[in-house]
Amino acid sequence: MSYLVLARKWRPKTFSEVIGQQHVLRALINGLDQDRLHHAFLFAGTRGVGKTTLARILAKSLNCEKGVSSTPCGECQSCQEVDSGRFVDLIEVDAASRTGIDDMRELLNNVQYTPSRGRYKVYLIDEVHMLSTSSFNALLKTLEEPPPHVKFLFATTDPQKLPVTILSRCLQFNLRRLDIAQISGHLANILQQENIEFEIEALTEIARSADGSMRDALSLLDQAISFGAGSVTSENVHEMLGSISQQQLHTLVSALFNQDAQTALQQSAELSAQGRDFKKTLDELLITLQRIATLQLVPNLEESDSATDNSNHDQLSLLSQQIPAETIQLLYQIALHGKRDLPYAADPKSGFDMTLLRMLSFQPMQVDTNNTAITPNADAKPQVVAKPKLEPQQSYSEPVAKQQQISESTPVVEPIKTAPKPAAISNSTSTTQINSANWLDVTARLKLTAFSRQLADNAAFIALEDKTISLAIAPELAHLANDKAISRLQSALSTTLQYDVKLRVQQDEIQQSSSTLATERAEQSKLSQKNAKDAIHNDPAVAALKNAFNAEIIESTIKPI
Repeated sequence: MSYLVLARKWRPKTFSEVIGQQHVLRALINGLDQDRLHHAFLFAGTRGVGKTTLARILAKSLNCEKGVSSTPCGECQSCQEVDSGRFVDLIEVDAASRTGIDDMRELLNNVQYTPSRGRYKVYLIDEVHMLSTSSFNALLKTLEEPPPHVKFLFATTDPQKLPVTILSRCLQFNLRRLDIAQISGHLANILQQENIEFEIEALTEIARSADGSMRDALSLLDQAISFGAGSVTSENVHEMLGSISQQQLHTLVSALFNQDAQTALQQSAELSAQGRDFKKTLDELLITLQRIATLQLVPNLEESDSATDNSNHDQLSLLSQQIPAETIQLLYQIALHGKRDLPYAADPKSGFDMTLLRMLSFQPMQVDTNNTAITPNADAKPQVVAKPKLEPQQSYSEPVAKQQQISESTPVVEPIKTAPKPAAISNSTSTTQINSANWLDVTARLKLTAFSRQLADNAAFIALEDKTISLAIAPELAHLANDKAISRLQSALSTTLQYDVKLRVQQDEIQQSSSTLATERAEQSKLSQKNAKDAIHNDPAVAALKNAFNAEIIESTIKPI
């Protein structure tokens, strides 16, 4: 027997085997079980998402010899003939090749005759939007007053091209693209039943390249099995698709942030030697940067799909903590423009190299008080290594004398002071290293969001006893101390202090001796505002304007710089 491709071998034969599309399945199943059946159904969606498959299962459900239901038996002669594509009362038409009025008239001339064997005569018209205007006009009358034994099932990838008169006479179902988790999970299930070895990362890459189409994913899987001589590995899949591995992406991002031009260009040369597609490489780089930016704003966000395994997610989390958010946004924009300009480059590699050079050249200089940067090690884990500081006044081009002249004639307004950056906590952290003196420093550096951040900002340290930290929060802010916020703050403190701690939060008036981040920032803001007002009132130029024009200072408009 000849080989049957996976897309046909594993085509769903019942509604329960269909992957995704629950919003469509629910309507079809309820309609069949409650005997509320429309005469015309329109399935719209991109390629390979199940339009024709659902139509065939619906036709089988309508003509099963055991009765109309959402669970056809699959064993009777009608079900088997539908599955094999030879059921006489299922008329499948490819509208892309039969668009003329003569073809439609020939089709409709047989509508009036009752089914030969089945309960309903089902017309399945694929790519129905390709029909001509005259064909639609001929079909319109039959759709408006169909015989009771006829059902029309339409499938299209472009429903906007259908006349509204046709659309208004059909039940419309818009099929969605399948996500990466749905596709990769289904591929894994198929390979397990086929007894074929595979790697999860390889299936994830195939699912991503399929772009929401299960049929495309199965075709790529067939190709990957042949390419890998009976196994599906990430290395073979990357080579087959011309894509870049996650580790190469992390190495590239780390090199860009560390201003390591040699490593970045070496990665580009390696990708070229491997025959990688540089447009796909930029796409993957954009996806990685987007994930890092997302983790920076929502650190506790769970992955919505299996696009990344645990180790990959951990690396992205570490990168998100070490690379400034503005740098990620800048790299994303440069990559986006690089992808747009790639077709105009002398060759793809030179265009990609130029994009990397832009990323290296236009990054803002970072003054890092910890004197650190990131780089991956041999185990693919980004680490902290030394990075030189920017020397004072290195980024200024004006002469010093000119700066002094400007400073003498300009009123000095003290900037808002932010919470002091805490000193790094060493690996030998012990229970004595958290106290009221360094509580604000420790909480200021925690990666927190929403209620957990507000709880940390408004909680005052009371005591540490037997690894239990007691905190106080004002009664009017007691709503911040919910279970979820306490749990996240407790987890963040345990990670930072490198030992498990428990939190106990009690309602109490915050004493002056036990300040919080919120009160400290409020005091600093108040002091900065006072300094700004004093600077304006004491400025000679402002005094001259007041005397010359009888002017008044509107204090509400004074803002600290």
